[in-house]
Amino acid sequence: MIRLFAALPVPFDVAEGLTPLQTGVPGARWRPSEALHVTLRFFGEVSEPMAEDIDDALGRIRQAPFPVQIEGAGAFGELEHMRAVWAGVAACEPLVRLAGKCETAARKLGLKGEARTYRPHVTLAYLNHSPEPRVAAWVAQHNLLKPPPWTADRFGLYSSRLAPDGSRYTLEREYRL
Repeated sequence: MIRLFAALPVPFDVAEGLTPLQTGVPGARWRPSEALHVTLRFFGEVSEPMAEDIDDALGRIRQAPFPVQIEGAGAFGELEHMRAVWAGVAACEPLVRLAGKCETAARKLGLKGEARTYRPHVTLAYLNHSPEPRVAAWVAQHNLLKPPPWTADRFGLYSSRLAPDGSRYTLEREYRL
C-alpha cells in the first residue's frame, strides 16, 4: 500500500519567502520549504495497481498553465483542538478546475469522493496542543499575506510516508500543464 496525493509544488523562491512566517506558535511542527504544496486531491492508502491507474489518469489531464496567488493565513480546527496553520491560496477558476479533474479521475477509478469543499491552501505547520491565543495572534499577524504570484505549469503525484516529526513527501510522477 502507498499513501498518495496530487498537488501543485510551491516554487523554491515562494517557499523560501514563507519560511520567515514559521515562528511564534508553541507546539507547531513547521513544514520544511521543500514540503510546501497546494493539495489538489488526497487519494489515501492505495494498492500498487491502483497507484498505477491514478498515475495513468492524472497523465491524461490537459490544462493550460495558470497563475497561483497566496493570500491570507488561517488555521484548521476548533479552539484547543487547532490542527494546522496555513497560507491561503486564492481559488481561481483554473485551480478549482484542475482539482476537479483530479477528483473526477479518482471517482472514475472507484475511489470514494471527497466530501469536503475544496479549500486550497499551503499547510505551514501541524499543531500539537498549541495555545489558541498564540495561534489566533499568528493568524492575525499574517492575515494580509500576499507574496507575488507564480505560474503553475506542472503538478505532481506524491507519496507520503508518516514519520514522528511529520510526513515525508516524495514526488513520484510529474505532469506538465
